[in-house]
Order: sequence, then structure tokens, then C-alpha cells
Amino acid sequence: MNLPNKISWRYLFARKSTNAINIITFIAAFGVAIGAAALVTVLSVFNGFEDMFVDLFNNLNPDVRITARKGKTFDVDPETLAGLYAIPGVRVVSQTLEETAMFSYNDKRSPGRIKGVDESYAKMNGIDTMVRDGTYGLYATDDQATSAVIGNQLALALGVDPLDQFTPLRVYMARPKPRGGGFLTTGRSSYLTRDFQPTGVIRSQEALENQGVFIPLERARDLMSVTDATVTSLEMKLDPEQNNEKTYRAIQDYVGEAFVVKNRFQQENSLLKLMQIEKFVAFAIVILMMILISFNLVGALWMIVLEKKPDISILRSLGMTGADVRNIFLRVGLLLCTIGLCVGFVIAGILYVLQKYYGLINLPGMMTEAYPISFRWFDFLVVAVTVLLIGLIASLLPARRAARISAIINEE
Repeated sequence: MNLPNKISWRYLFARKSTNAINIITFIAAFGVAIGAAALVTVLSVFNGFEDMFVDLFNNLNPDVRITARKGKTFDVDPETLAGLYAIPGVRVVSQTLEETAMFSYNDKRSPGRIKGVDESYAKMNGIDTMVRDGTYGLYATDDQATSAVIGNQLALALGVDPLDQFTPLRVYMARPKPRGGGFLTTGRSSYLTRDFQPTGVIRSQEALENQGVFIPLERARDLMSVTDATVTSLEMKLDPEQNNEKTYRAIQDYVGEAFVVKNRFQQENSLLKLMQIEKFVAFAIVILMMILISFNLVGALWMIVLEKKPDISILRSLGMTGADVRNIFLRVGLLLCTIGLCVGFVIAGILYVLQKYYGLINLPGMMTEAYPISFRWFDFLVVAVTVLLIGLIASLLPARRAARISAIINEE
């Protein structure tokens, strides 16, 4: 350990002439510890939410979704499907057709999404295993062509009972405009209506499945007045060992630039970006708090400089330069921040264990569901650099003042 390090260590830990300086130094270190713990905890909570949403994506989002680059729908032929199946790693290809509709059940109405799915859809994501009330049954028998499976949130809004076989779910779909524009006013309603029999309720947190209605693909095409080849997307399941960028590129090369190929996370890109923005804003707010806390650090260092003014004069007379004196107090500030940082990491670790295994704070409206939390080593690096940088900046003014003390004494 060189001389400036020894002196800085001594100045920080040696007994001060005034007990108030020790108290101010302790408060400064404790403030840094609280700030560092807050930074780590905030980042960890957002990491926990991100992991939670990723798990939800893994629940029902397909490995790959193909949509048209322009327009809402496109036509798909058997040759295209066969070509997709021929790509290494492709296990299941499912055709889907989605649209917004109005639903009515027992004089209750609610908007939502209707999604027509083919027989391969359940093989792709196992949605048939997520039906808790009733059964999936969209393609169980030929006489169930008018069956429907409803998301839990929409089922609650409409009061749907899948065991009631006498009350239908009525779907209202806007009638397509005839060529030439405008609706015909010959007594026809502007909505197409179809009745479906609810057979089950899906218990899932994923947005569409929670608020949507699933019906057979053929009935969806009839309801939307489109051809037997029309789809809004092709959803695919890949072999786990080939679920990688190489397979995505192969699919994109096959379908061409007229289509957009998205992996599981790109399908929820807007939500993930929003979470990253919220994480950055929360991090910036806590940094502002750290900047306010750093004033305690400035005060503590200033008091140490004033107390050590005679010592600094002696060091200068022994040949120590102003830069050396400045570096001593910069080291004192960084050492104080390092101690606070380590204590902050310990506090954050304790909070992590308590929240992870004992659930100190629950999500609003959910008595048993605790806030998710997840540590990532990169966050510790970011927090350490941030805290030490703030500490270094806060130490500059007292350190520069210490470097000028001898010159003032010499003039006297």
C-alpha cells in the first residue's frame, strides 16, 4: 500500500477530534449504502417482472409467427405449408385467423378478439391442457363445429358457464363492404351474427387467450367472409435444439420479404421495450436520489479537510505536492463510497432473500402473489460504476480545497 492510500485510510478511520465528524461520516456512508441497495433492488424488481413476462410468452406464444408485411391477411396454399415443414427444425405449422368482434351471452355484451384455429394449434402450444372449466373440444367430433373456447377474463365479463348447453355465445362481426363502397341499405344488418356453444374456459395470463374466443378455423373464415385459404398468421413450433437464429433465417428466406417472421420475443417487442424504458426511468430517479445523498458525502469530506488542515500543511512542507494531497482526499471519498457500496449490496441481498422466499411485499390486488425479483450480475457492475462515479465527482470539490491549503498557509 503506497503512502496516499495509507494516509487516506487513516484519515477515514482514525478517531476525529470532534465526535460530530464521525457521525457525519457514518451518515454519509449509510446514505451511500441505502442508495446502492435501492438501485440494485429497483433493477432486480424490473428483472423479476421481465422474467415473469418471458415465462408468459413461453406459455402460449409460438416459437415463430409469420404475418404479411402489408395488410392484415394473406392466402396460404398446401405447397407453402409443405415447404415450411421441409425446413429443418420445424415441427408444427398452424393456421390462424383473428379479428375484433362483439360477444353476447345472457344479455351481457363485451368486445374481444375472435381467433380461428386449425387442428394443429393445440399441438403447437398445448392450449387444450389449459382449459380448467369444461373441455377444449374444438375438433373432438364433427358435431362440435360450432363449439368455442373462451378466455377467462372474457368469460367472467359475460358470465359464461361452459356446463350450460342451452345458452349460446353470439358473435357479432362487421359485415364486409360491397364493392363500390358503403353498406347496402336493403334491410340487412351491418353485422354478421353466428352462435357458438361454449365448451371450456382457458385459464391463462397471456393477453389474447385471456380476452379472446377460439373457434374452428373454417367457422372463422365463414364469419369473416373470406376464402378457404385466408389466414392472418402462420404460427410454428420448432424443435428445441433448432430454435435458433439459423432456423429463423431459413424461414425468412423461404417466405420472402413480403412476410415478417418474428420469434417469441419479437412478438412482444413493444411490451419489452416499454419495460426497458420504465426500468431506465426508475434507475434515473434513484440516481437523482443518489446525487442528493452525495451532498452528505461532500459535507463529510469537507469536515475532514478542515480538521486535517494542519496535517496537510505539514505534508506539503515535507515535499508532498498539491496533486498528491488532492489524490488523498479523492481516495477518502472513493473508500467511503466503496464501504457504503458493499454494505448496500449486503442490504440488497437480504431484501432479495426475504422477498424471494418470504414475500414481504405482494402485488396489488393479489394477496398471495409477491413482487417478482431477480438478481443479475451485470446490474451489480452498473450500480458499482454509478455509485463510485458519483462519489468521485462529489469528492472533487473538497479534494481541490485540500490541495490549496498549504499555499494559503505559506502566504500567511
